Amino acid sequence: MSKVLIAEDNAANRELLRELLEMHGYTVVEACDGGEALRMIEQTQPDLLLLDIGMPVLDGFAVVGKIRENPRLAQLPVVAVTAYAMQGDREKILNANFDGYLSKPINSQSLAEELDRLLNKGTDQDVSQSQAPGGQPSGKARAAREG
Repeated sequence: MSKVLIAEDNAANRELLRELLEMHGYTVVEACDGGEALRMIEQTQPDLLLLDIGMPVLDGFAVVGKIRENPRLAQLPVVAVTAYAMQGDREKILNANFDGYLSKPINSQSLAEELDRLLNKGTDQDVSQSQAPGGQPSGKARAAREG
């Protein structure tokens, strides 16, 4: 199964993403800031990076810039995970060499679609199955989102 690095400074958001990913067999590694994200990419060689835009040390734009400048890392799929959801933010982010865009709060169906698209998973199993009635994450995932 694919390995996903979550680079997010908010612990509740990391927990939500980790739970959604692990429920479906993804191996998850985590980083709390942009500098740690770059170190973790080198150490763990993930298949995909979920990258918060507003992080300490290096923001998401700086991290994706350094990834794209490095020939060994340049092909790593990077999905922006951000609260920036105003008109034009998606285009700005995608024009900054991100491969995908997810707005917060995380929609598990959108997460599943981005993972399938970028990792060519192609299985019938998707992250949206972790939702309770009403489209909300179940269990600890809901608590993490609300916390």
